[in-house]
Amino acid sequence: QAHIVESGGGVVQPGRSLRLSCVASGDIFAIQNMAWYRQAPGKQRELVGQISRNGDAIYADSVKCRFTVSIVNGNRTGFLQMNSLKAEDTAAYYCRVKHTGHYFSGWKRAWGQGTQVTVSA
Repeated sequence: QAHIVESGGGVVQPGRSLRLSCVASGDIFAIQNMAWYRQAPGKQRELVGQISRNGDAIYADSVKCRFTVSIVNGNRTGFLQMNSLKAEDTAAYYCRVKHTGHYFSGWKRAWGQGTQVTVSA
């Protein structure tokens, strides 16, 4: 089983920055991409950003120019750098990894448990 763990969430004031981490371990042979999603109470889950193994990145329009996704350490560790945070960014943030493994064929998608980000004055 793949194991995905996010960390770095917390309570911050508007305009400040926060960096989230995503560490992938377990039965992972290769990672194709790592994506960050968020979900606020009463709202649908939305894609925040995604980065592929070759470094190609995409972002939601709402976070473009403020958030940056990156991946290091043989694609096992990723980061979501969040700058100029707004109250609207308050949500639970999740890391999703698309990967291959040693004990199954094809691709699987593994999710972390999430980390809460609250932006409030």
